[in-house]
Amino acid sequence: MAGPSSSILVLGGARSGKSRFAEGLAIDCAADRHYVATGRAFDAEMRDRIARHRSDRGDGWTTHEEPVDLVGQLRQIDDPSRVVLVDCLTLWVTNLMLENQNVMARSAELAAFLPQMKARVILVSNEVGLGIVPENRMAREFRDHAGRLHQQIAASAAEVYFIAAGLPLKMKG
Repeated sequence: MAGPSSSILVLGGARSGKSRFAEGLAIDCAADRHYVATGRAFDAEMRDRIARHRSDRGDGWTTHEEPVDLVGQLRQIDDPSRVVLVDCLTLWVTNLMLENQNVMARSAELAAFLPQMKARVILVSNEVGLGIVPENRMAREFRDHAGRLHQQIAASAAEVYFIAAGLPLKMKG
C-alpha cells in the first residue's frame, strides 16, 4: 500500500444528512468538484431520487455515473486540483453483488488505490451494521461486505465522520 490517504469517509444512516455534509466538505476543499454517482435507476422512485440529489447539489459539479468500475473512474479523473465525492459505497457494493463481482477483491482494490490518489476524495456510505441481523443470506452478505469495506477505507482515511440527525461526529482525524 502507498502512503497515508487524504481521503475522508462519511458514514451514516438513511436520511442522516451524510450527503449534504460531504458536499459541504467538498465545497470547502476545491473549486474543481467531481461527483461520482454509483446509484442505478431501476425504477421511477430511484430516478426521482437521483434527480433530486443532482438538483440539491446545484451547479459547480462535474458528474460521473459509474455503478461498477469505481477504481477505473477514480483513476480517470484523478488530479491534484480536484476534490472527488463518491456517493455512495453501499450502492456500489450492491451493484457489485448484482454483477456477481468479487466484492472482497474489488473492495481491497479500492482501499489500496485511495492512498495513491492525488485528488482529495470524500466517500459517502450507509452504515448498515447497527440494526438486527438480517433474515436472509444475501442481506447478511451485503451487511458483511459493507462493514468490511468501511473498515478498510477507515483504516487509511485521514478523516472519518459519522452523521446522525444531520449532526457530524468526527471519529478520526
